[in-house]
This record gives sequence, structure tokens and C-alpha cells, in this order.
Amino acid sequence: MSDKQPSEFQKNITGDWHGYPSIFTPDGTHVGYNKVTRASEFSDGRTTYWMDVALDAAGELANRFETGRFEFGVIDSDKDRIYTGPDFIGSGRPFGPFVDSNYFSPGWNVNLRTINHVLDDRGVQVYSSQMFEGDTLVAAFNGLYIRTFDHETNPETQKLVADFLENEKKVGKKTFYLPQKHSGTWTGEMDVYNTEQEKVGTNLMTIDYMPINLNRATMNVKIEGVVNREFSFERTRSGNHHQFHGPDVFGNAIGYGRYHYALHHFMGEAFKFTTRDVMLDDQFSLCSMWQFHESHHEKYMTFGVLEWEEKDYVLKPNYIER
Repeated sequence: MSDKQPSEFQKNITGDWHGYPSIFTPDGTHVGYNKVTRASEFSDGRTTYWMDVALDAAGELANRFETGRFEFGVIDSDKDRIYTGPDFIGSGRPFGPFVDSNYFSPGWNVNLRTINHVLDDRGVQVYSSQMFEGDTLVAAFNGLYIRTFDHETNPETQKLVADFLENEKKVGKKTFYLPQKHSGTWTGEMDVYNTEQEKVGTNLMTIDYMPINLNRATMNVKIEGVVNREFSFERTRSGNHHQFHGPDVFGNAIGYGRYHYALHHFMGEAFKFTTRDVMLDDQFSLCSMWQFHESHHEKYMTFGVLEWEEKDYVLKPNYIER
């Protein structure tokens, strides 16, 4: 019997997780779902990750991602989680309840960038995978998971999971968009980790939002804490494509259902940040990951939930007297 203890992240993800991730082509077209039950189990000093999947998709991706049960070894630690195959080979970097992973799937022939974030207060895990051949995106999976400990034996738990999965199927392909006619503010705290994966504090985030028309808005961002910055930009949206037009930040983004991936460059600086923002509910709550880079080097990994407060009704109906 080994006396080795599981990592803090391993403790965070105990139990069985149930989800219904949506599947998207590189242009953001929704083509199906992948019903998943998975767990990372620590026993006698060893960690094994297993995953049962039931693919329901159309087109080329249906053939590519059809598979049986996944099961692979994990070298567990709070520095690196190393995936030792046969199904996945690579590693993940834990940051408290958050892990950023990069690994290869021989069966799917894709290199994955996967982000998992456990939100204990909401009882969900926020998941996404971007899948590449080289640096070419071939698919994206994303969705929410809930955790159980007695799914096999408890009918109430089974119904809870079934209802959750049915709702995920309804909302999984919803398009990421921000309020179109009301101004408002997102606020929340985001945990901040340095490059050594040490928590060094929090950022208080305030994002003031003002629609210009149905596809354009201005955003004024204030960050206070480990990172201290204020900046503004105008954003536009055409379908699932987004752009940021300065004056302080320029960049673009693409949405895959409720998930929005973006890259922002600061004018006149070797400073940028990449984001993954997820629409958690109909109240525009955002589960956000903002990763800051300086001189092309990672500086901080930050993540948290931002809550929306609606303010003025800006774009009211127009009336023309005749």
C-alpha cells in the first residue's frame, strides 16, 4: 500500500463527472454532441483517468471522433499532471481548481488544448477542448459537467443528471453574444497565479459596457489588484466573429456556442492577453480565463466568474411621426 497522497487538483476533481459537450467545426458550426461520463481516480498511489463517451454527431467529425472507452495513466502532482497513455499523451498545468492541458490523442490524431475549471459554488466544471493538427484547428468541444458520487445506485441522482444533460443539449449550441440593448457592468474577482503556478492574489474586475447598435459596443475595463490597468475598446460582432478596434486594445475572437476565445493586443506595448469567456446562464454571467503575456512570455494566469448588472435601456424603439 502506497503512502503517496493525491495532489490538490486531484482532490478537487474527485467523483464522477457527467456532461454533454457540443462539437463544432473550425468555423463554429455546431455538428453534434458527445455524451461523457468521466473520472480521475486515485488508488494505491496511482491515478487513472477513464472516460466513457457516446458520440452523436454528423459529417466528417462523426467518423473522426467515434471511439470506445478511454483509460490512461496520470502522473499526478500540483506542478504537472503528466498523461502517460495509451489514449492521451502530454500534460496539464494545475492552478488551484483550474487546469490548462496540452496533449496528443493517437486515436483521434489531434493535439488538444483543454481547459477545465471547477466552480464549487455552482457545482459545475467548465470544460473546453480545441483540437489541432499542427497549428490548424480541426474541431472544438465544449460544455459544462456536474459531479456525482452515487449515480449508479441513486435514482434521484440519475434523474438530476438526466435533466442536466437534457438542458445542456438545448443550450450547448447557443451563440455567444453580449446584451444588445442595455448598458451594464460585469464585476467579480479573479484568482491570479504566476508562472510558478503560485497564487499571488486576486484581481477585481470591472467592465462597463455600452451598446452603440445591435452589433457594436464600447467596453471600459478596470483591473485592480495584482494587475492594475484601465483600458477601452470598441467591439463588433458578425455572427460568431468578433473584433476589437481600440483605442487601447486591438484583436479578434471567435465563438463556439457559448464559448468565446479571443486575443487582445495593447497599443504601443509588448503586452497582450488571451481569453476564454463562457456564458454560464441567461443572466450573462461569465466564467472567464484571462492569461496575460509580456514580451511574448506568460506572466499571469487569472480566472473567475463575472456577474452582470443591467443598467439603462439604451437602444429603444424608434418612432417617426408622419
